[in-house]
Amino acid sequence: MGQPFEDLAFAILIGRRAGVLDETRCLVRSCSDLVTRHARADPSGASHWLAGAMPDSDSYGEAFGRRLNARASSFATRTLPKSSIAVTELRYQTPQNVLSTPPIGEEAFMVAVHFKLFPRYEYWEAGKAAPVAAVRPGETIIYGLERRPVFRLNSPFHSVHFYFPRAALDALADEASAPRIGELNYRPGVSHADPVLRSMAEALSPLFRKPGQASRLFMDHVMLAVGHHVASAYGCMRPMAKLVSGGLDPGRERLAKELLRANLSGELPLAAVAQECGLSPTHFSRAFRKTVGAPPHRWVIQQRIVLAKTLLREGGMPLADVALTCGFSDQSHFTRFFSSSVGFSPGAWRRAVQG
Repeated sequence: MGQPFEDLAFAILIGRRAGVLDETRCLVRSCSDLVTRHARADPSGASHWLAGAMPDSDSYGEAFGRRLNARASSFATRTLPKSSIAVTELRYQTPQNVLSTPPIGEEAFMVAVHFKLFPRYEYWEAGKAAPVAAVRPGETIIYGLERRPVFRLNSPFHSVHFYFPRAALDALADEASAPRIGELNYRPGVSHADPVLRSMAEALSPLFRKPGQASRLFMDHVMLAVGHHVASAYGCMRPMAKLVSGGLDPGRERLAKELLRANLSGELPLAAVAQECGLSPTHFSRAFRKTVGAPPHRWVIQQRIVLAKTLLREGGMPLADVALTCGFSDQSHFTRFFSSSVGFSPGAWRRAVQG
């Protein structure tokens, strides 16, 4: 199936560009399946981790959907100090041929990937009309929310919008020891190709179809990678100093593993583990991978399988109970994941080891 999706995210996160990104773009063809493989099922509501995590805004989540009369599904993470990043999928089916309601003016940007052809995109920002043009499937548009953009709702659309408050861009720059980003470089209302963002948005699609499917730890990892890509590609963020190349010292490694093992559901935020280790999320992810050989999310999944094998080997605990004890949401997902990792279903593996 190729390299897992979090490897693409990590490649972007640590700034591997040029030829390496060309390679990773080829690897994301199977990302949607890989996200499903690395997710935990949880059929809950349409917005996740938003309550209490974000400032008042109508440019992410259900408020965003209501503003455009579109169906919305959203995630938000608070991986960065004093700020958050959100992603919203919108589906708009019934064009009204009216101007969209302007957003609340705020110091923030949206970076959107459109999946459907928008034949005639009429757009205004700060009251000024942009050139009318088509937005082709897979193309990206950037919006400056401080300028209260509007567009004509004259066509159905399906899009994924990444929401970045200025505080989030500042935090990304601070962590990279880079000058803070003044503006993102873009032409209002003009779409362009960004293969990395398109791949990220497409890979997240299974999670929007079944909201709540990914663990918090996984989404923290992905959103941090998207943030670094946007800050570098459009904010010209260039680290002034190299990131520390070493891994975690033995004490931090032991602490991180203890925290992650105690939260095999994956719901412990990446930022919380990093904070306990006295590191930023970016530096912690990089150091953990260098030390352990896998990013935190994948290591947690490996530990779920290790615990599952112990429980299966020791006795006759029902498979449904094993699944819940190991952090999986149900027996079906546990069976799929165990089978893909071990090569046998849990029941077959237990019968084999017990004789």
